[in-house]
Amino acid sequence: MPSLSPLSIPSPPLEFSQFQIGPLTIHIYALFILAGIVAAMLMVNHRLTKRGGEPGVVIDIVLWAVPLGIVGARIYHVLTHGSDYFYEGADLWRVVQIWDGGNALYGSLIGGAVGAAIGCRFAGIRLWSFADTLAPAMLVAQAIGRLGNWFNHELFGLPTTLPWGLEIESTNGAFPVGLPEGTLFHPLFAYEIIWNLVGVVLLLALERRFRLRWGKLFALYLVWYGLGRAWLESIRIDPSSDGFLGVPANVWASFAAVLLGIILFVVQTRRHPGLETSVYRAGRGPRPVVNKKKKGADDEVSTGLESVDESAASGEGSGERWTDDELKAASGTSAPLR
Repeated sequence: MPSLSPLSIPSPPLEFSQFQIGPLTIHIYALFILAGIVAAMLMVNHRLTKRGGEPGVVIDIVLWAVPLGIVGARIYHVLTHGSDYFYEGADLWRVVQIWDGGNALYGSLIGGAVGAAIGCRFAGIRLWSFADTLAPAMLVAQAIGRLGNWFNHELFGLPTTLPWGLEIESTNGAFPVGLPEGTLFHPLFAYEIIWNLVGVVLLLALERRFRLRWGKLFALYLVWYGLGRAWLESIRIDPSSDGFLGVPANVWASFAAVLLGIILFVVQTRRHPGLETSVYRAGRGPRPVVNKKKKGADDEVSTGLESVDESAASGEGSGERWTDDELKAASGTSAPLR
């Protein structure tokens, strides 16, 4: 396919989008999604542990969040592509054939949120604490996952004469009729990768500067991602979703994410002006670790577990050291701290 610019982005051959291992068909897109999930898990585990969470507790939450996220992604996709699944003579089994492709990120957020709430309940972790540690990790996962769209020849926008335009074969079903072969398109997947990575840096900087807790960092994630996705979806031309009032469903979902993020930030700022004292729910804490110390001929057994609130307030295990003023705000008392 001729290129209009030496800097244009070529699309990988479609045969590279999947490969066989015995009877199994492995999709490159799925591998990038899996890599994103693993990267997010590692990042959340590190961040949650720094705040006093038990190492590995994120696994207890992910075991609920990921499966329900997949279910939510599929349901959202089917509902926003109803014309592809519900018509006279349609094979309704296609609705559950997730291996044929068709998942939506906003659906995964909804389903994953339900799963995370359940997982946090069992693990004893505050949902908002988990959400805040997840916020930048989600953007990392989404950036990695978008590379799968490149292999699938999807998520591209309007034609462009910019030197970094994306090459799409004219035989692609989404290639606009009437355009000449060699037309370049906006590489929306690359734009979103850049947007997400910039968002990671921004969220981490804001968190460090303002100590954003109680779901406030997650609220900013919703605003940031929603704004970027609304713009990208508005110039997207490959099939993405059915529309309402001439506006694609994903654009409506992006507006909803921005609005929800703003409301969440305002509400949580008013309800929780102070700092978190612990990532654990009231009455819950990390499992005790038994340490044995020799004392003469006898063994002295110590659990090594302090009060969760005390250790969190002192900054132990969180990698943070709070000032007296910050601790006063967190505890709601004006008494001097010694």
